[in-house]
Amino acid sequence: MELFGYPLSTIYLGSFIVFGCITFVYILFGDMLDAAMDFLHPSLILSFLTIGTASGYLLEIMTEINSWFIMVFSSLLSLLLVTLLNVFVLMPIRSSEESLAYRDEDLKGRVGTVLTSVPTDGFGEILIEGISGRISKSAISMDNKPISQGEKVLIIDIQKGVVSVMRYEQVEQTYIH
Repeated sequence: MELFGYPLSTIYLGSFIVFGCITFVYILFGDMLDAAMDFLHPSLILSFLTIGTASGYLLEIMTEINSWFIMVFSSLLSLLLVTLLNVFVLMPIRSSEESLAYRDEDLKGRVGTVLTSVPTDGFGEILIEGISGRISKSAISMDNKPISQGEKVLIIDIQKGVVSVMRYEQVEQTYIH
């Protein structure tokens, strides 16, 4: 069968090369082009077109089946494989990325350990441990008292990536008793 004066296998091969290249470029630069669509993600559309044209080309070359049947079969095969890709690969990846992210505001009220001593009017460093991993942040003392390495601290506020902390024991004595 011919379409636009070209054999269908040539059209499949040309389309496969074009969509394959676009898919490769999207893999490299997709984070910069993060689309707002959730269900019809560009990687799904490009995968559908690439798999469909590749299977169409292979079936046109290797079999004597009717070209219309090849188009339908390639589309269904591509739809099945892209659905499996979405359900078993892309959706778990998206949900795991969201669960590991945090905002600075989420750190308020958490307890950390001083890594680098916090001087009276200077910066130190604290380590906050959680389920998703460890976070290291620059810290200043909320009440301008030095805090030595290894002490537990409570995060009171955070501004411009720097947390304001107080000794955890001091907070217990002041506010709990």
